[in-house]
Order: sequence, then C-alpha cells, then structure tokens
Amino acid sequence: MQSLWMLVASFMFAAMGVCVKLASDDFSTSEIVMYRGIVGTVVLFCTIRIRGLSLKTTMPWDHLWRGFIGVISLWLWFYAIGKLPLATAITLNYMAPIWIAVWLFGHGWWHRKNHVEWPLIAAVLMSFVGVALLLRPAFASNQMGPAMVALISSVLSAMAYLQVRKLGLAGEPEYRVVFYFSVMNLLAGAGGHIVESGLHFTRPNSYTIWLLLGLGLLGMGAQIAMTRAYRLGKTLVVANLQYTGIVFSSIWGVIVFNDTFDWHSWAGIAIILASGIAATFYNTRSTERGKAIAETDPIASEA
Repeated sequence: MQSLWMLVASFMFAAMGVCVKLASDDFSTSEIVMYRGIVGTVVLFCTIRIRGLSLKTTMPWDHLWRGFIGVISLWLWFYAIGKLPLATAITLNYMAPIWIAVWLFGHGWWHRKNHVEWPLIAAVLMSFVGVALLLRPAFASNQMGPAMVALISSVLSAMAYLQVRKLGLAGEPEYRVVFYFSVMNLLAGAGGHIVESGLHFTRPNSYTIWLLLGLGLLGMGAQIAMTRAYRLGKTLVVANLQYTGIVFSSIWGVIVFNDTFDWHSWAGIAIILASGIAATFYNTRSTERGKAIAETDPIASEA
C-alpha cells in the first residue's frame, strides 16, 4: 500500500531527530533549520538538473502557502520545546492527525453522512492514547501559554499535511514539493539566525558536518516519502501511521541515549502499532468498506 511510505518517512524523521539532538549542542535552532534547508536544496537541485527534470510549476502560490505554514509550524514547535517538557511538546504536536481526522469527519458528516469512517477515526484517537501513555506528558498551570502555542503548531502541521496531499493529487511530483519547502527552510533559518545573532554563523567541524549532512539528507528523504504517502495513500491511514514516529524515536532513545521504558511506555508502543496496523488493513483496496473513504476525501474531490 502506498500509505506505508509514511512508515519510511517516520523512521527517517526519527533518525533525523537523533542528528538534530546531537547537533543542538553546537548550533542554534535557526542554524539547524538553515543547514537542513541547504542540504535538501543543493542535493535536490543537482538531482533535478542531472535527471533533466523541471522546477516549473503552475501552482506557485500553493507551494508558497505550504512552505509558509510548514515553517511557521516548525518555529512554533521549537518555541514550545524550549518552554515545555519535551514529552509534553511532542505529544501536543502529534495532535496534527487528530485535526486531520476532525476535518475529514466534519466534511463527511456534512456531505455524506452515511460514509463517515468511524473505525479510522477510532484508530487515530487510540493512537493518541498510545502517545500519551508512552510520553505521559504533564505541564504546570503557568505553562498554559506555551502549551497553546504547541497546539497551534499541531493545527498548522495538519494544514501543511493536507496541502501536501492537495499538491500531490494536483500532479506536483514529490521532488518539486520538497525542493520548494527546502528553500523555505533555508531562507527562514538564515533569516531567523541573522535576526537573533547577526551574521555570525557557527562553523561546522569534522564531526558536526556529518551530523548536519545526515539530518539534511534524512529530512529530505523523509519529506519525499511523506509527500508520496499523502499523494498516493489514504489521508487518515497516513495520518495514523505518522504516530509510529514516536515508536522509532523511542527505540533510537534506547540505542543512542540509553533511555529506559516502564510498562506504560511499552503499552503505548503496543497501542500505536496495533492501531496503525488495524487502520492499514481496514483501508486496503481489496475490501469494499476500504474503498468508501475515497468518496469522502475532500482533497481528492477538490483536486
């Protein structure tokens, strides 16, 4: 199934997170965003030219909108991470699939009441229960402001994912969508760092240059896989499979940072995996019920 490209994306995003965490000791957030954009832009531009592909698009404003909301979401999330416990910020940001489910539910209820996909809605909600068990977030009452910022970031993330699907269904290839988003990351990261610290940029050394190259290549590959998943897969299934990123991140935490888990964590991982598998099999094209959601996908209909 094409939706399974989201598993590839989630794994690569998790591996990228390891590189980001290691690189954050030497670079500011703005610099990390900038270097990620530089690697993606250069690699994709060279690949596009070598293969004779085109960067011309008939949807410049759609690319600009996708890049704008994606970058804003990224900055808000990084702000929340700085103000909230990391587990809380991640959990709140992973509410993006919930907003996607709410949007599709509302559209289906309004236009085709008999075709609301309750099992998929339940799978997404159960995945979030798994995330909560795995991370067990908590924040003090005086942190309500940053928590709301994290929630706004998740809403913008959902909008960005839906825009990615719209671009894909309209015929925009993955490389073009990711290229323009990489350019936006480059510009936003460089601009943010100049505002924060002027023209002084941290110079990579023989160790950190590999971290920056790794996070750039992993981020680029993850974006391509995610774009393909949203373009070719089923929206709610792809959104649900996105939760596996928490599982992959947890595994990387054990291997690289010696993190430990209790029974709550393992129960959360089990729920996330089970709901992802259930949603995927429910939505296979080989079943009649699995075909129903295609008729209620407002993005597909619009495209």
